[in-house]
Amino acid sequence: MLIAPTLLLASPAQAADPVQLPRAEVSTTLEERVADLEDFVDGAMAMGIANREIAGAVFVLVKDGEVVFQNGYGFSDVAAREPVDPTRTLFRPGSVSKLFTWTAVMQLVEQGRLSLDDPVERHLDFSIPDTFTQKITVRDLLDHSAGFEDGYKDMFVESPDEYRELGPWLAEHIPARVREPGVEVAYSNYSTALAGYIVEHISGEDFCAYIDRHIFQPLGMTHSTFREPLPAAWEDDVAIGYEWKDGRFEAQPAELIYNIAPAGSLSSTGADMARFMIAHLQDGRLGNARILQTETARQMRTRLNANSPGLPGIAHGFLEARASNPRVVGHGGNTGEFHSNLILIPEENVGFFISVTGGDGASLARSEISALVLDRLVPTKRLPKWTGAPDDLVEGTYRTNRRSYTDHRVHPSSLIQVSRVGDHGLSVTIAGQTILWEQVGPGIYQQVTGETTPYGPLGLIQFYGEGNDTRFSFEAQPYTLYRLVS
Repeated sequence: MLIAPTLLLASPAQAADPVQLPRAEVSTTLEERVADLEDFVDGAMAMGIANREIAGAVFVLVKDGEVVFQNGYGFSDVAAREPVDPTRTLFRPGSVSKLFTWTAVMQLVEQGRLSLDDPVERHLDFSIPDTFTQKITVRDLLDHSAGFEDGYKDMFVESPDEYRELGPWLAEHIPARVREPGVEVAYSNYSTALAGYIVEHISGEDFCAYIDRHIFQPLGMTHSTFREPLPAAWEDDVAIGYEWKDGRFEAQPAELIYNIAPAGSLSSTGADMARFMIAHLQDGRLGNARILQTETARQMRTRLNANSPGLPGIAHGFLEARASNPRVVGHGGNTGEFHSNLILIPEENVGFFISVTGGDGASLARSEISALVLDRLVPTKRLPKWTGAPDDLVEGTYRTNRRSYTDHRVHPSSLIQVSRVGDHGLSVTIAGQTILWEQVGPGIYQQVTGETTPYGPLGLIQFYGEGNDTRFSFEAQPYTLYRLVS
């Protein structure tokens, strides 16, 4: 491992405004690009069905409080040749569900029944270990900085008989606390589930019933639920999850039931997700219904924390996908067979939702289509190459902070190799794939080839820290930080 003597690129204390991505000059207006988008998405979905193993998909675009278009693609049941219906077919958007949990949390905050500075234990009927002096607050849950290790033990079950009530399950599965709260963002399913239980504990309502009453019903989301198993009348509406094997789609058993419903058990239609997007783009209002006050809805989109000071970070529930020109917020989600994105561009009052199921290529298709749509709506230009002095780049192996710390086995996916390429370039090897980058500023590099994430390409990478404490994050993954393995 080659270690440079020092590397002082940026630090949270020096945190400046995020890197400003230059807007591309285009000959059409946003309204014209929106009007042309349906044909583009139709074509992209056709390519995805042909080349990326998409079995079924839904795509919805909203602007200025209206649904521009909502279309189903492929089949919800391949064997029965049942087409996807955006008003009826239920998709499993996975972690997009978290936006509903955070909306519920912020409803209680604006009512004065909860404060973001409250220690979480004030609203629990069990104790969190005092590993550190500082207590975990609700705010730490909201921005995924509670300091829990990550894991999936017992989160999913194979039948309703194995389902546990939310509170007892959380009490019995407290992850190890591995860092002081508020220090680093490390995406946490447990934190969101804990927030959902706090909603349940304060309101006196079952979490699923709370979401029904305070979000779904006011917004007219009549075909959405967190409940598992699904209501009997809806069982035939859920899209079947598939894998691609031996040149054909193979139906998979119904998605595993979550023991941590607030983190990912939503089932919803494209049409219902449109109503949720419109409400958030209109600062909490849909028609005569209001689920959040204006200031609270805007607060949810306001940056709360960031690992790398010059890159996107975490808002109050939303993830930043682009920090500027214009700012983009949203949330991705993956279950076993479903891959989804909800993306909002608040400055333009536009948003879209996509969910797909199919083979291994379906996840990539979701990411590719999301990136292409975003670039067509609000295109940006590449940053110019840096011509100044090269960084004293710390080469070596880096490891994600989103992992189990009590399980000492090293999974290859948790390791990333960074190497210098000339004076102003570097290569990053992730899971056997090497991605090339070019320098665009002190400590800042822009992607040239390779990896696509749920929001599209990784975009920018920023290094900061010194020597053996060097760290970095990717622009499109603000919820993860990578530290040098010394």
